Amino acid sequence: MTDTAYRLLDPVDRPMRRLFGYLAPFRGRLYAACAASVTNKILDLMPPLLTAWLIDVVAKQPPAFIRAVGGDDPNLQLVAVGVLTVVVFGFESFFQWLYSLGFQRLAQDVQHRLRLDAYRAMQRREIEFFEEHRLGQTLSMLQEDVNQLERFLNSGSGLNAILQVTTTCVFALVVLFFENVQLAAICLAPMPVIIWASFAFSRRLDPRYRAVRQAAGEVTARLENNLAGILVIQSFTAEEQESARLEASSDGYRAANKHAISISAAFIPMIRMAIALGFAAMMVFGGRAVLGGTVSPGVLVVFCLLIQRILWPLTNLGQVFDEYHRASASARRVLSLLNTPTRVPEPTVPKPFPQTGGGVVFDAVDFRYRLGNPVLHGLSFRVAPGETVGIAGPTGSGKTTLVKLLLRLYDTTGGSIRVDGLDVRDAPIRDLRRRIALVSQDVYLFHGTIRENIAYGVRAEGRSDATQADVEAAAKLAHLHDFIASLPQGYDTIVGERGIKLSGGQRQRLSIARAVLKDAPILVLDEATSSVDTETERAIQENMMRLTRGRTALVIAHRLSTIRHAHRIVVLRDGRVTEEGHHDDLVALGGTYADLWNLQCGLLPTGER
Repeated sequence: MTDTAYRLLDPVDRPMRRLFGYLAPFRGRLYAACAASVTNKILDLMPPLLTAWLIDVVAKQPPAFIRAVGGDDPNLQLVAVGVLTVVVFGFESFFQWLYSLGFQRLAQDVQHRLRLDAYRAMQRREIEFFEEHRLGQTLSMLQEDVNQLERFLNSGSGLNAILQVTTTCVFALVVLFFENVQLAAICLAPMPVIIWASFAFSRRLDPRYRAVRQAAGEVTARLENNLAGILVIQSFTAEEQESARLEASSDGYRAANKHAISISAAFIPMIRMAIALGFAAMMVFGGRAVLGGTVSPGVLVVFCLLIQRILWPLTNLGQVFDEYHRASASARRVLSLLNTPTRVPEPTVPKPFPQTGGGVVFDAVDFRYRLGNPVLHGLSFRVAPGETVGIAGPTGSGKTTLVKLLLRLYDTTGGSIRVDGLDVRDAPIRDLRRRIALVSQDVYLFHGTIRENIAYGVRAEGRSDATQADVEAAAKLAHLHDFIASLPQGYDTIVGERGIKLSGGQRQRLSIARAVLKDAPILVLDEATSSVDTETERAIQENMMRLTRGRTALVIAHRLSTIRHAHRIVVLRDGRVTEEGHHDDLVALGGTYADLWNLQCGLLPTGER
């Protein structure tokens, strides 16, 4: 992701704390799973004590509570230790099942909710977000980063591991200091070094795993980009070039991981050596204490076994920190998406649209893209309800930008746009877009049947009133019905990913049918016939009156024949309205429109005759 793209997201401080704040609705289940994990670990640490009690019973030095249960008979004391062992292991197994079930279910539910929330937040983002983010990066946030957080909640090296390591250390400290303060102080002397090293490694790992997540997103973006453009790659025989670019991205990911691994791999050996020093000192001083009769053999066994039980979790701290920082990097990316407000916000006090016919007014509209030059300069024109207005002009004059502003994909930087007298910034975005049916020059079809794609806009609004006859009527207006009828499965034909099974012209006609069926009061055709053949274009033009009947229509056209019979044509140049009128009047005027028309008719521009 580029630096520019990152600036569109607000940075998230203390991402893991923010993540646990996000878990508030699951707090009860989280606490229950944590309690079960802590209880399980305490019971799991009981065998060293059971072993010590067994040795003390055999050495005829039983603890007071064993003597209270089994009396003075060593055999009954042994039975008491055996029964206690079965009870401890039974409850330990029960609580292991309880926390495993709790964390796994919690992880799945959080993953599901987080992915949906992130996707909904992404859907609310302004179109600029998607224009400046590569698709692979956004997919990486929705998929890989969310899955990383699920693994942190679910895996044995994530949240549960942190709980169990903490429980192990606290329990061992309490038991060891209770048994013998002097021995405990000797064997745990390296603990400050371990704690210092843990925080030092943590600080150094965090930025390295941010780089890992960024590099992972770059690899996903490269793969998505290349697979989507496989036709271009093959037709230009660019396979080796694209393989080299993917290799560079993958090598960057590998290098970022190696950079992090170089730190995390050094952590475990250092911890083991620190613990070994404390363990060796305890063996020497503890053995002398037993020989001197000041400590029982059972107490020395407790120290030996508990130190071993501390050893393995602490040597796994490297893996725990590794998982924690991977999750932290993912949480920062996902939560930044959730927390960054859209640049096209809903109105604070929304106003309803009046029940009128779809009049549109552009009033002194200025606009510039955030990273570009001004596009529109004081642009003004109006479209009466039910009127069909063509929009013409040379490339880069701002024609398509008008559509984006009308739909509030962007907000104007000056002036206003009104629909039925209401400023579009004062209307709920959903209500505004429901009043507009768009046929874009970049047609996108969803994987599914032809019928589903034509009825997409109707179903998106929660309407179920579109019958098969309605779908067919819309297809006929778009001059598509005969083609569909010739297919073996008719309207149930699968169009493929992005409509790959259809030609460009067929996809465009299907998009027109989809807009017609939506039956919105405002119809916007943005280069709607740019991909169709001449015969189909003529047929669509003949149906134009029927397509726009009862609707306000803005028809943006590169092929001027499409708008020749519009009620009025607005001509743009350099972001301004330079001409306005009927086709014949504009041709007679001899200006920009006349030049464009003459070029399309194979004539010299007016100024070159």
